[in-house]
Amino acid sequence: MATPTASATREWLQPSNRPEIIDTLISGVDRYNPSNVGILEDYLYHQTRTNEYDCLANLAILKLYQFNTVLYNADVVVNILLKALTATPSPDFNLCMALLSEKIPPSGDEADSEHDPATLLPILSTLSRHLQECQFPAFWRLYQDDSLAYLRENFTVEVLGFEDGIREVVVRAVKSTFTKIGVARLGSYLNLSGDALEDFINNVGWSLDANTGTVTIPPNPDNTVQPTIIRETITLPRKCFALVPMSPHSTVELSRLIAHAT
Repeated sequence: MATPTASATREWLQPSNRPEIIDTLISGVDRYNPSNVGILEDYLYHQTRTNEYDCLANLAILKLYQFNTVLYNADVVVNILLKALTATPSPDFNLCMALLSEKIPPSGDEADSEHDPATLLPILSTLSRHLQECQFPAFWRLYQDDSLAYLRENFTVEVLGFEDGIREVVVRAVKSTFTKIGVARLGSYLNLSGDALEDFINNVGWSLDANTGTVTIPPNPDNTVQPTIIRETITLPRKCFALVPMSPHSTVELSRLIAHAT
């Protein structure tokens, strides 16, 4: 039976909901054909509207942009990076950034505007760093800042379930780290409070003690300390013990025996 890690890797390499035409395209030389960029961009749009995710297909878009800068579309890049954020702690975001040129092409008429999508890349990198470092309150503070209204109103609003996807990142981190956590602290991680927070806790299968304000996370292999016994059997030839007489009062003889045996 496949392990959870192996299953996750297989799903990352070949998502079960990936269309056959996309699978064929990104598995062969056609992934470098610039005439296919429209197909891949349409597939990205499908991902944003259906809460699906296909990192390799999105990386293929960025590779085409890298080889054909005239194709570069800043809006598409931002959407790719937003989808990658929801995959944290997987390195998807860094993989995407590695394919982006240091000199980002201007976005046409918006090149000199504060609303140029290309200017969002450093901000998205900061958001990614907050998630990787599990600085979740800092992530939400920056994400909800007035300066990022353009990002929220023009991009994340179009990515179905983006904020819930970020909360899934929080859940993965919390359940692998805690067995109990204060409800106020958890609320700051999830950017939720009141009934919305209680409903979320119930939906993920955790329990809240209203008297103590403590949330209990069920045991799992990551948050449970289990003793590990490592047994190692070393077989030495009998002649090694016959060469040097053993004496419980002689550390010199014991040292010689060990040195000879090794």
